Amino acid sequence: MKLSEVKSQMQKTLEATQRSFNTIRTSRANPALLDRITVEYYGTETPLKSLANISTPDATTLTIQPFDKSSLSQIEKAISLSDVGLTPNNDGSVIRLNIPPLTSERRQELVKLASKYAEEGKVSIRNIRRDAVDAVRKEEKNHEISEDDSQGLQDQIQKLTDKSTAKIDELLKAKEEDITTV
Repeated sequence: MKLSEVKSQMQKTLEATQRSFNTIRTSRANPALLDRITVEYYGTETPLKSLANISTPDATTLTIQPFDKSSLSQIEKAISLSDVGLTPNNDGSVIRLNIPPLTSERRQELVKLASKYAEEGKVSIRNIRRDAVDAVRKEEKNHEISEDDSQGLQDQIQKLTDKSTAKIDELLKAKEEDITTV
């Protein structure tokens, strides 16, 4: 396994962790809150952002304007059934989601959720490291690379791992600040 592949996989994991963080609600409206919502549209589960224009007219409101007005009720139903915890208001052409201020209990729940996403990202990084180190050891065992080269590659893989987990910690700290700021 090449070092560039390891770096690329770890970068993808960092991006996935950041996307997970983006779906966590803070006190400000953010269209990324609705990224995980899928709507049954003509018998197919379709991402909400493919069916509607999502915007933030102010800091506490999300508006969802469907491209096809007939999908309004399905979108409303999907939001109601989701784990977002927001009640949709349908005025016949646009759905509005008012984002209430977070309680301190809810903030603590969201911090725990962010910590869970961060831990999932770290586990994924460690799995990438394990696979890469195993591949390097296998190459060494098959005499494809020397023992010194193997040790050097393993050290570089560990440095990439440490750097990636530190980046996840930074992302988590920033998200926790975002959640706890009133």
